[in-house]
Amino acid sequence: MRTARLIVSGGRYVGATLSDWDSKLLGPDGTEYIEEEVTWLPPIAPTKIIGLVLNYADHADELGLATAEDPILFLKPLNTLIGNHGGIIHPNGAKYMHYEAELGVVIGRQARKISANEAFEFVKGYTIANEVTVRDFITNTFRPPVKAKGFDTFCPLGPYLVTPDEIEEVSDLEIKTLVNGEIKQKGNTKNLIHPIPKLIEYITAFMTLEENDVILTGTPKGISPIVPGDRVDIEIDGLGTLSNTVVPEAIGKK
Repeated sequence: MRTARLIVSGGRYVGATLSDWDSKLLGPDGTEYIEEEVTWLPPIAPTKIIGLVLNYADHADELGLATAEDPILFLKPLNTLIGNHGGIIHPNGAKYMHYEAELGVVIGRQARKISANEAFEFVKGYTIANEVTVRDFITNTFRPPVKAKGFDTFCPLGPYLVTPDEIEEVSDLEIKTLVNGEIKQKGNTKNLIHPIPKLIEYITAFMTLEENDVILTGTPKGISPIVPGDRVDIEIDGLGTLSNTVVPEAIGKK
């Protein structure tokens, strides 16, 4: 099943099911909504977003950084969340802002001290994430990248939540980023250094995950700067396309 959260005419919120991969978004009463006529919300409302640093060796190589034996985690604040077609705000004065295409793993029920063998029993589904970052503020790897990754709108998520039964093999999904129609990033989840079961085991060993919490599994190589006016499309096999446009910060805002 593929589900979405939408704001429709009159400002009403609806949860919609995608009955036809090409076009039909159906509300609970059977009403069909046209994609271009709705405001997309993130497909789930998490209590926390957990990100992974350097979970693809090729991305670590392009940054000239070493990978680690254990997963390197950070928390992405909830103010960063926007949905499909939402505007990513380019902060005034930012010199190097970039996309990061990532598979998002959505937790299905409360999870604590879960073994890797049972990890998939706690997965509700998958979605696409764009883990936007301003590289200007990553100057010391010992400082958590809170500012670099914490600006409003810096976590587009969607367009859908896709249940596991729709995905043939989550450990072999192609990930692709296009900027203004040009392919910039290409990778595959088979190259994750720390796979999904290990991540769930590692995180829940010390932290309780709640329903709808999201684990962002890291990005492959191919990051490049984005500026106002750029359109970023991220495609992952079976999950659709997450599309967002970079917009300038309002004049006078800091």
